[in-house]
Amino acid sequence: MNTLLLIMLLIVEMGLAVLTFSEVKTQKSWLKNRAIAGAIEVAVFLIFSFFPGIDFGIRFKALLFILIIKACIFCISMLIGRKATGEVKAGKIVVSTLLSIVFILMGIVPSYIFCDYAGPTPTGEYAVKTASAILVDNSRIEEFEEDGSYREVPIDFYYPDVQDDAVYPLVVFSHGAFGYSRSNFSMYQELASHGYVVASLSHPYHSFFCKDTAGKIVTVNPQFMHDALYINDDNTKESEIFELSKQWINLRTLDMTFAIDTLEKWNDTKRLDDTWYVDENFDNNLLTHIDFDKIGIIGHSLGGATAVNVGRIRSDVDAVVDIDGTMLGEQVDLIEAEPLEFEGIVYDVRYTMNEEPYPTALLNIDNEEHHNSRLEAKKVGMPYANNEVMEHAICGYDTYFANAGHMNLTDLPLVSPFLAKMLGTGSIDSKECVDTLNQVVLSFYNDVLKDEGEFVVEEVYGN
Repeated sequence: MNTLLLIMLLIVEMGLAVLTFSEVKTQKSWLKNRAIAGAIEVAVFLIFSFFPGIDFGIRFKALLFILIIKACIFCISMLIGRKATGEVKAGKIVVSTLLSIVFILMGIVPSYIFCDYAGPTPTGEYAVKTASAILVDNSRIEEFEEDGSYREVPIDFYYPDVQDDAVYPLVVFSHGAFGYSRSNFSMYQELASHGYVVASLSHPYHSFFCKDTAGKIVTVNPQFMHDALYINDDNTKESEIFELSKQWINLRTLDMTFAIDTLEKWNDTKRLDDTWYVDENFDNNLLTHIDFDKIGIIGHSLGGATAVNVGRIRSDVDAVVDIDGTMLGEQVDLIEAEPLEFEGIVYDVRYTMNEEPYPTALLNIDNEEHHNSRLEAKKVGMPYANNEVMEHAICGYDTYFANAGHMNLTDLPLVSPFLAKMLGTGSIDSKECVDTLNQVVLSFYNDVLKDEGEFVVEEVYGN
């Protein structure tokens, strides 16, 4: 439908140019025709909005804005130039038409990049409410800024819409590198509908975007993005990868522990101190529904590595889920060793791992490529963090999704197949993959945090 809309708008533009060239090309008639064409384009959009596929959401907001601004500008120009005489030059007609077409094309691009996606309908018994807050860590200076400001950690909450005083387990989520807090929106909704309070964190400057307390949009730090891409280069030294990974895990671990500590502090004091930045619509009652004796943490990619690290150091965490993240925090040191070929690269160093058994119930979920890398590492004798941790975890579960890429384990393929494919997807059905992932995670938390049912995980999903 968006293609048909585009064709109709281009027909209006081309028709305007043809009409202008077919009559006396006066400045007055040109401005009048431009204004009429602008109004027609807005009308065309509004007519199309009655049909499926065209709406006033994020996919078409830019286009609608451009069409309205164009129409207003041309109408004002017509009023100002209503007494204009003289002939309009052919070059001006051509340039104006081409520019108008370019703006229309720019406006309609999001409709091809993004899909109409509001998330699947949650299957639980509870309706889901949302709230947001920003926590200000007055003990940490923001390292990505030079103004001495403190580190801020935005949180999106998803929780059951209930009127009683029941309490529910807390699940804290950490997104991947240049991901964002809604990366697994359907999972948050599903968990909340089954009686969980989900707190999805943003890690500013690691996140694609988030807002700070001043209302400013904070985008991903260019150096972090460069480094995140750099470490995937086959020529990057392992020592550089190790140092960068430690920095990232440390920052995110501090973010997550600060968020959990702040929530637990509220539980002790029952008041929001100056750490909290909330608007007048924030529902304080949501915090009263958290069962602080039942805490689960989870993350995707670098967020999964963060969750594993936090689960290692916090005794109040009861269940951890790592979604396709290499457990970087378990890598203690890097030492020289005999050359060993692994996945086509010869390594003369080895990681040493934390030898203490992982103390908390841990569910590890991989995509197929990650799973195969772990198998290859075992085969050639290359120490690999996830293998070492899962082999010695006190309570560990391991599974993977066949035919899935890294981004299939988020909602991105359902929001924007175009972007997801660029970042890595497989041939698995995207919706089926996400639905299955959400049910696996729900089942795990139900068992560990609620003592409901017995968690049984398959070796592989998506075959």
